[in-house]
Amino acid sequence: MITFFLVGLTVHVVFFLSIFDIYFTSPLVHGMTPQATSLAPPASRLVLVVADGLRADSLFTLLPNGSSRAPYLRSVLEEKGTWGVSHTRVPTESRPGHVALIAGFYEDVSAVAKGWKENPVEFDSVFNESRHTWSWGSPDILPMFAKGASGDHVYTYTYPAQEEDFASTDASRLDSWVFSQVKSFFQLAKSNSSLRASLLEDKNVFFLHLLGIDTNGHAHRPMSQEYLDNIGLVDTGVAELVSIVEDFFDYDGRTAYVFTSDHGMTNWGSHGAGHPSETLTPLIVWGAGVHNAQRVTEPQPYNDGYLQDWNLEHLRRVDVGQADIAPLMASLIGVPIPVNSVGVLPLPYLNNTDLFKAENMYTNAIQVLEQFKMKMTQKKETTLSFRSFFAALHSLLKLPFYLLNALPFISPYQISLCQSLISYSLEGLVYYHTYDRFFLGCSVVLGFVGWTSYVVLVILKTHLCMCVTVVITVFLLIQRSPVTYYIYCLLPVPIWYSVLKEVYHVQCEVSLLWMSVYLCCPQVVSFFHRAMLTVGLAILSIWPFMSGLFGKAKFRSLSWFLGCLFLALFPLMPVVGREPNIHLVTCAGLLTLFTSVCYLWSSRQRTPLHLSDRQQFMFHVAVCAYVPSLTHSSLQQKQGLPLLNQIISWITLGSSMLVPLLSSTRIFHRLLSIFLSLTATYLLLSTGSEALFPPVLSWLMFVWINIEQEAMLAQGVSGRQEVEPLCICLNIAASLSLINFQVFFIITAFFGTGNIASINSFDPASVYCFLTVFNPFIMGGLMMWKVIIPFIIVMCTFETIQVTGCELQTIINFNSISHSSPQHFFFLVQDYGSWLDIGTSISHYVIVMSMTIFLMLLSVVTHILTSQRLILWRRPKYLLI
Repeated sequence: MITFFLVGLTVHVVFFLSIFDIYFTSPLVHGMTPQATSLAPPASRLVLVVADGLRADSLFTLLPNGSSRAPYLRSVLEEKGTWGVSHTRVPTESRPGHVALIAGFYEDVSAVAKGWKENPVEFDSVFNESRHTWSWGSPDILPMFAKGASGDHVYTYTYPAQEEDFASTDASRLDSWVFSQVKSFFQLAKSNSSLRASLLEDKNVFFLHLLGIDTNGHAHRPMSQEYLDNIGLVDTGVAELVSIVEDFFDYDGRTAYVFTSDHGMTNWGSHGAGHPSETLTPLIVWGAGVHNAQRVTEPQPYNDGYLQDWNLEHLRRVDVGQADIAPLMASLIGVPIPVNSVGVLPLPYLNNTDLFKAENMYTNAIQVLEQFKMKMTQKKETTLSFRSFFAALHSLLKLPFYLLNALPFISPYQISLCQSLISYSLEGLVYYHTYDRFFLGCSVVLGFVGWTSYVVLVILKTHLCMCVTVVITVFLLIQRSPVTYYIYCLLPVPIWYSVLKEVYHVQCEVSLLWMSVYLCCPQVVSFFHRAMLTVGLAILSIWPFMSGLFGKAKFRSLSWFLGCLFLALFPLMPVVGREPNIHLVTCAGLLTLFTSVCYLWSSRQRTPLHLSDRQQFMFHVAVCAYVPSLTHSSLQQKQGLPLLNQIISWITLGSSMLVPLLSSTRIFHRLLSIFLSLTATYLLLSTGSEALFPPVLSWLMFVWINIEQEAMLAQGVSGRQEVEPLCICLNIAASLSLINFQVFFIITAFFGTGNIASINSFDPASVYCFLTVFNPFIMGGLMMWKVIIPFIIVMCTFETIQVTGCELQTIINFNSISHSSPQHFFFLVQDYGSWLDIGTSISHYVIVMSMTIFLMLLSVVTHILTSQRLILWRRPKYLLI
């Protein structure tokens, strides 16, 4: 069984890693030749200003008095610039946004494994193609473009990473630092002849990354005064920057300016998903080679209502994809478009001749076509049965040669042909990038279903027939019976085995049908509509009344009924957009203490808890219920994160898995200590109503244990008084019922208060008790642990039910498996994974695989927490709940 478990673990690890080969692969290809135009560019230099986390509506919306909070930028778009909305893509994070802006492609998703900070695959960028690039800003963004640049011509100036503190008294100082450094830089250049000579060259880029708006948005929300005041500070800084640059270059009119943002932000201060508040960012371009503001009288082709809301319907609006900004910047200063760019040059921004526009459009088309041809060549060389892209593109492969000969006779039709070529090439890139995705996905799904089927067959394969045969044979051998006795006694064994096997299948079919009708429909639909969990919990609430347990245990049946109804409220609450309410966290701590005292009081005669244990866990929860309130109060007063609170939080986190191992070896004491310890950690990671979820879930789990014991006693089975090896339950329907309950509670723990599949479900304020300085790995790990805690509560409950011998979670006979081995959890994961594969489509395979291996690893953790054999210096006590 150990070998079987290790093989199963290896198989699941392989299946989990397959996700990265199927979905998280780099779209980049290399070996293309940079494409550039021969015509003189309109600008000698480019100033790129990125206001991190700035929403389009926050910049463009006027104040109630009709003025703008960014008067300088407003005057630019109304008089001397072209404006629009830059549409970003998921994930709306800082690194992906900057990669799209500067390199022209949408983020290589494999970069998530390095926290969006490193380059898993090197890529080209506008900075790399420039003669010189000077950049100022965050240490999280600037180094990746310098690292990927050839030579030594990208210079970075960053502040310490510790400055990116959400608890900062004034995060706008990050932007003030940038503007101050730029001012000092140009002052230095006036007295430094070599630096001045470099600045006076063409094809230079100046990049300002302004992180203050994003930091203030996370800390105070985008509607806060801090966020809005920071926009005004940036506007003033940009106005001063333009004055400094123009003065340094003697107002030569050869500077182009681009002001935009990498992503927006939701009203609740997060980003990463695809909400319009995250994907709509401002874009204002002005200076050399850019159209001045164009007034229009006819309706514009935008039906989103923003023009009226922003009072800009009289000015021409030009929306772009975020990756389109890279070829625009390259065309303005005359550098090659980044070879990995998938952006399309937005011609309405250019104020130049038709020849210039056509040649730059042609260059853009050749650059994208080169990527397609390289991608097609690579795939063709590594594929036996090659399937080419649709024939329409192949008929266009000769199009560039015709365009090249026709360039002296420019027409809108030729530009349209270039745009068509780009469109087809981009479709081809997607086609070859996902060329093997369906094949690999089907193969892995088939492998997973096959492994699950094999496990089920191993589980269902009973050794009862062999054992009975051996016993009869030994008995007859001892008696020295004749050969005919063997025939007479052994012949009934296979006959009755076949009969029982058929009865077993009938029971399984009836039980599976009941399970499907009873809860499977809400479980499947809950993947798409969380409110269906409420329906499932409402169905579960009447279980004691339908099963006849109400007459034998009225109080516990009513507790189950109320617990299900209270838990059913959480799926109806919003996943995102909840305003922090620290008072609810304190209430959750009080509720945890109240429910714990109730259980201790109800079991005081049977399982008295030592005073030290009681004080230890109760005091722990009380402290953790108070720490979030004290921490957030300190942050609101801009006094920073108190060191004592931070120490308490990290100690609580570190001890949450160790302290329960030091508790009593009685199952009830161990389970209560696990619940209290995990709930204490959960309180530190909560900001509102979600803090009530673990206490209510724990309450229901305790009631579930007691209900199962009542069901066991009602069937005439005596309760187990000591922790012993598991006995085998012959009631297959009851076992399937238990499995169904457990799977349903796992899904409820998964979707009850959020959705791990959406990064936007998490509020950064959840980790403020632990740290406030931006660190994606630590913050992400803490948020993941917050998601894991409800899973562990459910898994430990299920382990407890099995240890007490109430019911088993599988439909097989574990004749040789004791409670101290985690194999039965492994089988549970197999059943859970196969159910997901049957109940969902292949498109959900990523979530299925992640949850399956996730639950399998959790099973080992929960088994360690509940294992009685780890405490070698204590004898197992009697089990009394």
